[in-house]
Amino acid sequence: MKVVVSKNGPYLVSGKVPLAVQVIRPNEGGFSWNWEETRTFDTPEEYELCRCGHSKDKPFCDGSHARVGFDGTETATRQPYARQAEAIEGPTLVLQDAEELCAFARFCDPGGKIWSLIERTDEPAARKLAIREGMSCPGGRLVLRDRGTGKAIEPDLPPSIGVVEDPALGCSGPLWVRGGIRVESPDGRAHEIRNRVALCRCGASANKPFCNGSHASIKFNDGMV
Repeated sequence: MKVVVSKNGPYLVSGKVPLAVQVIRPNEGGFSWNWEETRTFDTPEEYELCRCGHSKDKPFCDGSHARVGFDGTETATRQPYARQAEAIEGPTLVLQDAEELCAFARFCDPGGKIWSLIERTDEPAARKLAIREGMSCPGGRLVLRDRGTGKAIEPDLPPSIGVVEDPALGCSGPLWVRGGIRVESPDGRAHEIRNRVALCRCGASANKPFCNGSHASIKFNDGMV
């Protein structure tokens, strides 16, 4: 399974990667709380996903990138995540935070935000909530490590792609690439393989191919939810 970021064109997906809509659902307080899988797509061995934001057949490409003159130049750093991330130490957990990878899903907000929770991870409730928030981050901006073992605390994600929808914010989000699927440039160079990354599909990210939350500021809406 892999995703190739074509030059100024779509994402070329191969390996019969499962594809489904993943909706951000809030709790009673209005904070992002659960992921809900809704519509699933019958995907072939290979398919193309829009990344310019203009396709009329979203999430699939219809060739609109050529019509609009889409500039999909990759601008993301090739530095490994560990070098991008700031480390914030708490009593029992270490929070790694690479802000450029923020997909603005807002799972990090409940309980006073994960950056304050990390300071109270000697409290069982605060530790549990911090782990929930860190593992729900679709772009992998936030990664928690056990302070004693140094081991990353990661969700068990099947190799698949989620089409993120954010009805609470009134917009559509990125492509949530899960389970260690290879993402590579047209020249075959792979980006760091990670358990979870978020790829831009609104066309506006300044950190291509990764999402940086620009879909929220431009109110990108694919019309599927």
